Amino acid sequence: MSKRFGLFAVALLAALSGGVTRASADRMTFELVPFGDGASCGSKCPEVISAVGEITSSTPREFLDFVKSHINDDRMRSIVFLHSPGGSVAASMRLGEMFRKTGVAAVVARLIRLGSGADAGGMAVPAGRCFSACVYAFMGGRKRVVPPSSLVGIHRMSFDESERDMTTLETRTWRKLGTPDFVAQLSNYAASMGVSRDLIATAERVSPDDIHIVTPTELRRWRLAGEKF
Repeated sequence: MSKRFGLFAVALLAALSGGVTRASADRMTFELVPFGDGASCGSKCPEVISAVGEITSSTPREFLDFVKSHINDDRMRSIVFLHSPGGSVAASMRLGEMFRKTGVAAVVARLIRLGSGADAGGMAVPAGRCFSACVYAFMGGRKRVVPPSSLVGIHRMSFDESERDMTTLETRTWRKLGTPDFVAQLSNYAASMGVSRDLIATAERVSPDDIHIVTPTELRRWRLAGEKF
């Protein structure tokens, strides 16, 4: 095991504590993908992490489990490619904190392995998206990159709450917006990650039913990301 990867894994173990609940089938999944030209580096290509799907309460634990399962892979690098519609705000912030503590670099893009087995010949990097709560996980990257073709989207955070009438056995569901204390928590989290509080202020002005695509100018002004490594 390489010293670099070993420190990465140890830091992840220290970063996560407490239990989590199980997630739905569309939860975020993780995969190691060779990063480079398979024709030139072959089995020695470095591997980066592809993270695709919804961030749920179980995602931080599953990220830890994924890293632990590859703890002896010396080719693994602490680079995560994110492609997510969002999910749990609390879990996204927790995942972002893990990224920061372990020195992860985050890229908004998909990462697709080309071929399989003996036919594997490299990878493709199509455009990705990081919307809604995903942005809070992305903030945790020690370096954050949004390629020109990828999209970052923000809006006001909201939650679905439900209540069952024990007389009619009908379930009523309604949307709950974040309280001022919750918005302040998001703002403080962003600032702790080196991101401008203006991002949160802008998001709070966007309906939960809409999405504001962050412009390249805003990415730079809010110190959220650059376009290149």
